[in-house]
Amino acid sequence: MLKIAIVVLMLALLASLGSGFYFLMVDQGDKSKRRTFHSLGVRLGIAITLAGLIVYGVASGQLGHRNPWDAGPRPLPSQEQGSSD
Repeated sequence: MLKIAIVVLMLALLASLGSGFYFLMVDQGDKSKRRTFHSLGVRLGIAITLAGLIVYGVASGQLGHRNPWDAGPRPLPSQEQGSSD
């Protein structure tokens, strides 16, 4: 469920970015229209929500790195040889 919410927020960011670009092109610097500014505010709110959701996912253990190419932490050279004390 958390990963679906992250994907939805990423798509919302892209939609907000596209609408901001559209408003920027259509308004062409008209001082009375503040749609580009409002689009930036929406995008900022979505980005903060997305970052908070990712932090929550990592802190709760729902998100992590389980990549096949990541072997995990490697032991130090002193730990590989065994102790001869």
